[in-house]
Amino acid sequence: MRDDIFRDEAAGQGDARAMRSRAALRGTLVRLLEQKPFERVTIREIAVQAKIGYATFFRHYPSKDALLNDLAADQISGLTAVTLPMLHSADTRVTARAVFAYVWEHRVIWTALLTGGAAGTVKAEFVRQMRQLAAVEGPFESWLPGDLRVAFAVASTLEILAWWLEQSQPAGIEQMAEILDQLVVTPSLADVPKPKTAAVAKKIRVLHNS
Repeated sequence: MRDDIFRDEAAGQGDARAMRSRAALRGTLVRLLEQKPFERVTIREIAVQAKIGYATFFRHYPSKDALLNDLAADQISGLTAVTLPMLHSADTRVTARAVFAYVWEHRVIWTALLTGGAAGTVKAEFVRQMRQLAAVEGPFESWLPGDLRVAFAVASTLEILAWWLEQSQPAGIEQMAEILDQLVVTPSLADVPKPKTAAVAKKIRVLHNS
């Protein structure tokens, strides 16, 4: 019995070390993206700056693209977890405001992702997660194909966010929320059925367990 306990403790310590190493690698990638485009970032410099052995890097990620995907997925999951409960609110401005509030709180990471050559990866991951949510919600009659609705909403939102983050004097959250709401949120949700609270909670669970 004690051997089982020791093995469990060792496994737990190993998991904790792995989590710390992954966090260090993600943080290092963010810092490097602030300095240069993603294409010019090498695995060796990521490992060196994260103070992790070069070979150890591959125990966590098979490539630097996998690391970037992990970073993007983590941020997008955080964004959708904050905004999803508000998505079908009567006041769509609430959703738009939540988007900018979250991105501004994590603006160092989002600026690096959207302006450091990783925008394509962010878009692909954002579309993937939103398609999952749309699948959970189920099909409904609409003049606009569901897949196009997702692609348009994601691409437009990311373009607006990237423009906002690139400004030397960014506009306030309220002003940007109005822009996003009128250009993207309201048109995209115009004929989307309002789900029950339980359905919204289910979507969040599906997203974070995927």
